[in-house]
Formats: sequence, structure tokens, C-alpha cells
Amino acid sequence: MHQNEAGANTKWWRELDIHRKVPYTRDCAVQAYFWSLSIIPEPKYSIQRRILGKLIICIAILDDTYDNYGTIQELELFTQAIRRWDIGLIKSLPECMKVVFNVVVKLFDEIEFEIAKNGNSNLMLQYVKEAFFSFVEGYMVEARWCHENYVPTYDEYKINGIETSTCPLEMTVLIALGEFATKDMFDWIFNYPKVIKAVSLIARLWDDLGSHKFEQQSREHVASAVECCMKQYDVSQEDAYKLIQNEIKGYWKDINEACLINSDAIPKHVLDLILGLARATEFTYSNLKDDAVGSFEDKFSHGQLTKDYVVALLLDPIVS
Repeated sequence: MHQNEAGANTKWWRELDIHRKVPYTRDCAVQAYFWSLSIIPEPKYSIQRRILGKLIICIAILDDTYDNYGTIQELELFTQAIRRWDIGLIKSLPECMKVVFNVVVKLFDEIEFEIAKNGNSNLMLQYVKEAFFSFVEGYMVEARWCHENYVPTYDEYKINGIETSTCPLEMTVLIALGEFATKDMFDWIFNYPKVIKAVSLIARLWDDLGSHKFEQQSREHVASAVECCMKQYDVSQEDAYKLIQNEIKGYWKDINEACLINSDAIPKHVLDLILGLARATEFTYSNLKDDAVGSFEDKFSHGQLTKDYVVALLLDPIVS
């Protein structure tokens, strides 16, 4: 089943022909599916896995659009078009940005179809869109910071980083497609309880630790958590690494507490999704073979780092 799902998502990616139409973006279909599989592997969640895998691909395309391609004026217009869900606003934008917009719209058509097939209210789609709008606006905030050469404080960066972590969006999509899609559940997510903040900041901070050196060296890029931490606390890069890793340990304690105590009486499945998100992020951006300070890697952007794990999980049989 998992092999078939990975193959179907890869075929979907190739048929979109994004690598030719949007040449600045990453080829990450396998890594995206691997991410979704690590969060929700049970057989009955096949649709959630496939949709989440496609969503993560779209997130990567948007990330590259905001980071690597669009001018600030183009990105402002693009963000406004997403907020209004109006393709008419992007007529003046480059063709590749129109392609990105259309891929997003088509994915949301698929999400809407699956929500309706499950018998859930169309209101669930509005929650998904609202989470998506908040996520994209987080990217826009970073684009403005980069354009203005502004380095936010570490605390300011983390507030916006909850959105750009993509965790609230991923959780909203998974819930909307499942059996716990209720107004109360979405209200809980959108109020950002401690456990949602924890998983979001684990994701944001590990992502920055894994990718900030490459991003800062290869292109103009918004300051990462590392630079913001160095600025706020006037510390070296090595000390910033240590501080951020200690904070990540604290956020893990928040997740453990939520899973053990669960004072909000959240379904175990929902807490398992949060736990899976945190695990997926730590696997993707930490170097599991080397605990040395500053030894991090980005297995999402560099697929060769994930290859052996994909082969072990999806191709090589387990021999008893």
C-alpha cells in the first residue's frame, strides 16, 4: 500500500511537470510522501497520507517562490490573490507563479472532494483555507523582513515561525479529512495551545538549524532563528545552536506532558499526529549519526540523505 501511494504521488508530481514549468523549485515528491508516512502510517489513513504528501510538495513550491523567486511586489500580489482566492489578481505575474497558484487551487479542489466524500460539512474546507491563508501570510512577513533587511528578535521570529512551521496547517488538513473534524477541534488548534506551539517551534527551529547555513550562503534570505538568537542574546553562532537545542528539549517536554496528562481531553489520535509531526521534523533536520554542536542536515531538500531510509522502509523486506 505504501509503495503504491508513493508511486501515485510521484506520478502526480511528474504529470504536473512542475520541474520544467517552475524551474527554481525543489524535486521533493518522495521526501514529501516519506514525511506524511512517518506521521500517519496506519492503513486506514491512505487518503490523509496522499493528500498531506501533495500538500507538503505545494508548501515546498511556495517556500521556494517566496524565498528564491518573487519580487516583493509580485509576492504581495500573489499573497493577496491567495487571500481572496482570485486568479484574476495574478494576470500580471510571471507564468511560473500562475502555475503555482493553479496547483494550489487544484489541490484544494481535491481536499474539498474528499471532505464531502467523508460526509463532513463544507465548513471544514473553510478552516483549511483559513489555516492556509495564515501560513502564506507568515511567508509574506518573512519576505518583507528580507526586503527591508530587518533582523527580528528571536522572540518575534518565533511568533511568526509558528505559522511558517506549517504544523498548524498540516494538523488542520489531517483533522478535516478524518473522524475528529468538529468546530471545537479546529477552535482548539487555532487557539494555539501549548502543545501546538511546541510542535510548531520544534519544526521551525530544527528546520532552521538544518538549512540556515546553506540558505545564508547561497542566496539573500531572511534571517533564520540562528541569526535572530545571536542578535537578541548577543551570543556566538555555537552558543545560539546550544540555546536553540535546549529550547527544543523544553518543547519536547511540553509534548510529553500533553500526551501523558491531556488536560484538554484531546483524542489520542490527534495527539499522535502532533507527536508524529515532531518526530518527522527531528528526523529530517537533525544529524542522527553525529551529536556534535552545529552538526545538522536538511534531508528534505537533499534527497540523497533520505535515500537509504526510504529504501529500508519501502523497498527492502523485513526478514524474520
